[in-house]
Amino acid sequence: MRKRKLNSKSLVDSKRIVIKIGSSLIVGGAAGRVRSQWLNSLSRDIAHLKRIGKEVVLVSSGAIALGKDFLNLSQKRLRLDEKQAAAAIGQSRLVNAYQHALKKFKINIAQVLLTLEDTEKRRRYLNARETIETLIKLSVIPLINENDTVATEEIRFGDNDRLAARVAQMVGADTLVMLSDVEGLYTSDPNKDKTARKIDKVYQITPEIKKMAKSAYSKLGSGGMVTKLEAARIALSAGCRMVILFGKNLSPLSNIIRSKDNTGSWFFPSSDPISSHKKWIAGAINISGKVVIDDGAKKALEKGTSLLSVGVLGVRGNFNRGDIVNIISKNGKKLGRGICAFSSQDLNLIKGYKSHDIERILGYRGREEVIHRDYLTLRD
Repeated sequence: MRKRKLNSKSLVDSKRIVIKIGSSLIVGGAAGRVRSQWLNSLSRDIAHLKRIGKEVVLVSSGAIALGKDFLNLSQKRLRLDEKQAAAAIGQSRLVNAYQHALKKFKINIAQVLLTLEDTEKRRRYLNARETIETLIKLSVIPLINENDTVATEEIRFGDNDRLAARVAQMVGADTLVMLSDVEGLYTSDPNKDKTARKIDKVYQITPEIKKMAKSAYSKLGSGGMVTKLEAARIALSAGCRMVILFGKNLSPLSNIIRSKDNTGSWFFPSSDPISSHKKWIAGAINISGKVVIDDGAKKALEKGTSLLSVGVLGVRGNFNRGDIVNIISKNGKKLGRGICAFSSQDLNLIKGYKSHDIERILGYRGREEVIHRDYLTLRD
């Protein structure tokens, strides 16, 4: 697969983009209302990205902020149960606002609510990822938020910065855009220090960089610069670059679509999302089983294609969907490894059959690939 450029300050070379919108951007004023004009301008930017072939995923805060006003809770610090009630009220209002803004550009959205467990538990992670991937394939923009209504303190992200990074990691995004009420990472607090200097590019999160990230105050949101650096760490580890961008102005994405030089603080990884993921697979210690393939499948893999069920001869060991397995030739030679889309039990049933037979055999329509090429690495 072609290695993507990740060293420019533009969205032009990105294929898949996750955009995180903070509460203070979408909700404004003492009344806690949606900033409709701003949201319309953001929707125009998103429509432009779609027209030039980009895949977009949105992670938006704002549900609690919108619900607080409706419940007359705006002037107090909320308990967890009050946050949950405010989120229940605010979620529908938030989704309606996005639907109204994006339908003008004939763009459909779908709400996806996640908790920390959805990104930590393997089966739930895979289900969430497949749902988001399917929405993207159907040209629907996923609108993601933390499921504050059911999350407890123990299973909360606590802020959507880290949630956005996890989503970027989950979907293999090229770029994570953090739209914020700050212009980027500064050497010190620019509100207190006139000599503070914005950092344009970061290639490694060093102790010095961490010292710059004193938690910034935001009246509506729960994230600050500390959580944004944590998000950067997660994104970069997955091969995804990240930019912290001032988002208060209308059409906040226009500058980085045009690659304007002095816009935001950019964080660059050492590799792209695919190679980073493959390095993780190649370095995995816990291998759950083996899949034996025929010569035709071996040749196909060497050409860079995915492993299909028709090329599987045998299954060894017990493993679940999403486990890493070794790929073995019929002569017993280890060819590589990858993330298997089927359990050992199901794979035993469909081995040797063509992909269009899978639904008939298993009773459900699974993935066409046993191991997708993006989640497969061959031995040198």
